[in-house]
Amino acid sequence: MDPQDQGCLLQKPQQKEEEGGGSFLLVDEEENLQVKDEETFLTKLGCTEDQTVKVLSIFGNTGDGKSHTLNHMFFGGKEVFRTSSSQDSCTMGVWAAYDPVHSLIILDTEGLLGATCKQNQRQRLLLKILAVSDVVIYRTKAERLHNDMFVFLGNASVAYLKFFTRELKALSNRCGLEVPLSSLGPAAIVFQETSRTTLLGNGSKTLWTAEMQLQKRFNDLNLTADAFSSMRYVGTQTVVPPTDFSKLQEVVKQNVKDTSSRSPRPPAIVYSALKALSDRFCGEIQDEKIALYSFFPDEYFTCSSICLSCQIRCKNGMNHLKDNIPHQADSLCQFTHQYNNRVLICKKCYEGGREVIVIPKTVASNDNPWLGLAKFAWSGYVLECFVCGIIYRSRQYWYGNQDPEGMIVRQEVRHVWPGCETVSMEHHNAAQRVLDGVTGVIQSLNEYSLGPTRAVTSWLTDQVAPAYWRPNSQITECFGCKRAFDVEERRHHCRACGEGFCHMCSNQTMPVPERGWGTAPVRVCKKCYQAGKAESPSEEGVDLLARKVTEVAQGTLDVVSSAVEYPFGFVKAAARPSYWVSDEEISQCHHCKKSFTPKMSKHHCRACGQGFCKACSQDRRPVPSRGWDHPVRVCIDCSKKKDDL
Repeated sequence: MDPQDQGCLLQKPQQKEEEGGGSFLLVDEEENLQVKDEETFLTKLGCTEDQTVKVLSIFGNTGDGKSHTLNHMFFGGKEVFRTSSSQDSCTMGVWAAYDPVHSLIILDTEGLLGATCKQNQRQRLLLKILAVSDVVIYRTKAERLHNDMFVFLGNASVAYLKFFTRELKALSNRCGLEVPLSSLGPAAIVFQETSRTTLLGNGSKTLWTAEMQLQKRFNDLNLTADAFSSMRYVGTQTVVPPTDFSKLQEVVKQNVKDTSSRSPRPPAIVYSALKALSDRFCGEIQDEKIALYSFFPDEYFTCSSICLSCQIRCKNGMNHLKDNIPHQADSLCQFTHQYNNRVLICKKCYEGGREVIVIPKTVASNDNPWLGLAKFAWSGYVLECFVCGIIYRSRQYWYGNQDPEGMIVRQEVRHVWPGCETVSMEHHNAAQRVLDGVTGVIQSLNEYSLGPTRAVTSWLTDQVAPAYWRPNSQITECFGCKRAFDVEERRHHCRACGEGFCHMCSNQTMPVPERGWGTAPVRVCKKCYQAGKAESPSEEGVDLLARKVTEVAQGTLDVVSSAVEYPFGFVKAAARPSYWVSDEEISQCHHCKKSFTPKMSKHHCRACGQGFCKACSQDRRPVPSRGWDHPVRVCIDCSKKKDDL
């Protein structure tokens, strides 16, 4: 067997670039460009920037003689592209050389079925090389055309039309090309070498041409080759070496001279196109659902993010967030209590072409915060649009109020993408942390009997509970042991899943920071405790409403009953916004550096979150950047930064 026919079944650890043969490593097996700029690219090729060239690339399985074919077709048999008689892979990555006779940049690629642990990345690399080519040769040395060739070319067609077209079109616009690079894909040539079987189109019992038979195979496999500007078949039968490349050379020359669909272009444009595709479609392909070797192009070129709620994949291309393009999906999402992915949109603004999300709040921005809780008990929650103002109160009239959905707002269920902000800010979550402390206050009031206390606690819980919590009114039995609750028995909510449990089924504690509960251990059910921490996006400002509710509750309770005494220090610590410095860390005033004493109060600036004495934090003003719509305490320094608040 000739050296060029030896299979290369084992991958070499590393292949060093050998410039002496006339070729150089353009892209390594990790998809990294090895040429830093256009000038270096031209120097390595040995051509000038004012020349125009076309690109020819060759693909095929390992050991089918791709490098040997290029050496004999374009370089008179000189070993420009390295071949080997060993069992090691002859070509790793993509190697390039320049043919001045035909003004061709020749790209030699790594074998499709070579041994590697990153088959999917190799597949993507080869598809990107195919996209920047004008002529593509698929070299196969087999008695019959196997399905892997049709699958590769079919996926290349899909990838070109679906993913590469936009990038190449943008490059054409930037470079001012008259003929867009993306108008049509490359011309494809299937070059088959056999020793015994009849070549396509030569059978006496068929009237079909070779190209018709190729198209039938594509159709039988539910594939398409629409992206290719043309599809040609060239076959040669080799009984005694050497291989006859004359027919292939003739067809290649015809395609190179044909400028009806693909025109020659400066070499710098070729480099820019390859760099644009490399920058856009890069990174590890991390999808556990992909087998060792997958032929699904979407997994190579689309965003790998999956909706946490419905498990659907993002349809946008890789790295789309760099262009400020948000995640998108083809289908609608489903609502889950866990992620609270239902949002309300102001209908008036939506009909006017603007999307404004409104969130139920206990206090409107123009309400007095000290009476906000009492007003909430009277008129219910508020929907406030920053454009239209207050658009709805849940108990505006004595006889009730109409449902806002459809009349005032429109409801949508949004996808929940990892690493992105959730569709609605769960302000009630932090309020619930305050409620954990306030509940103990209600239970300690000797003036009230047990029955009214349970009723008040249950009502208040439902008003400020997170959206993913099951309401107390719907909890009739323990979600864990299924035992029915007694009338006076307390229901406990798991801070992770939001379901209702008895004490025995929810006596475990662990941190649940992904739900906004900070790093302190909180009550969870046994199932969530065993499952451990779930990956879910956290909200930076989720603790803010807790501080609001704390101050509102303090003022309201002082007005309603002077007999109420409760551990406000505990509530204050639990409700501390995330940007506030904890009381334990504050030993002196941040401004005047005066040390605090047990009788000296510590005050937090609502803008910077640092601790100050009373004298250094007497100013009051709104801090909308932190969510404080009403005048609140700020320090001397932040009071001077009016434009930043």
